[in-house]
Amino acid sequence: MRNALFATLLLGVAGLSSQVQAGDIEAGRALSVPCAACHGENGISSSPVIPNLAGQKSAYLVAQLQAFRGGARENDLMNAIAAQLSDPQIESLAAFWSSLSGASTHATSTIPANMERTRLKFPENFQREFIRYDTISFPDRGQVRKYYANKPAFEAARMGQPMPQGSYFLVEVFGAKMGTDDQPLFGEDGQLVEDKLLFYTAMETQPGWGDDFPELLRNADWNYAVFLTDKTARTGVNQAECLACHKPLTQDSYLFTIKALTAAAKAAR
Repeated sequence: MRNALFATLLLGVAGLSSQVQAGDIEAGRALSVPCAACHGENGISSSPVIPNLAGQKSAYLVAQLQAFRGGARENDLMNAIAAQLSDPQIESLAAFWSSLSGASTHATSTIPANMERTRLKFPENFQREFIRYDTISFPDRGQVRKYYANKPAFEAARMGQPMPQGSYFLVEVFGAKMGTDDQPLFGEDGQLVEDKLLFYTAMETQPGWGDDFPELLRNADWNYAVFLTDKTARTGVNQAECLACHKPLTQDSYLFTIKALTAAAKAAR
């Protein structure tokens, strides 16, 4: 029994190895452009929590990308990216990353300029001109978030239409008040009791704004941003992470809160 299982494993590895050897390094190099936003142009990542890919074994990379694609390995960003890749593309990417020289443990890359640059400006009059349509508590993060949409977005939702160019969404992110037992406090409405404003997140779409991003990441013409409490854009934000996370939501205008927005808009008739 053990010998039979071992033989099966050997056949599986042999099959995987032959696939990897078929990978086209130059095709992988071209495909890797979107990956470079997080993993670096030379396979050296831009974040201490994102792995380097340079010098990794091809078979390992193929196995991981296939696991992300199939959902056996869960990561919102990588699941969304891998779902768009075919077997030959995975093999070529693996061949390319494997062909690069590895780096020291502490080596990092800079975020690509097109991913760090955002076109969003803070909407100074949002509390008067936007409509608040949802509040969501995140006990695991100790946060409560308030969601706002500008009038063009709200009207499109009321009509059951996709979000038009000019749509702008802003989220106020508050820390939650903590009780004496160091647990977040809930109010009578079932939401966390808000404490201090921590930061804002935002997304806006305008014609041509998506042209800076590769198709594997592009969310039509949406750009994303994080604003500090003084309303200035936070530096060092990698839009690739936002784009990859929202990428599967094509049918929902790339919005996680489309159902809440639509319900609020129709109720406001």
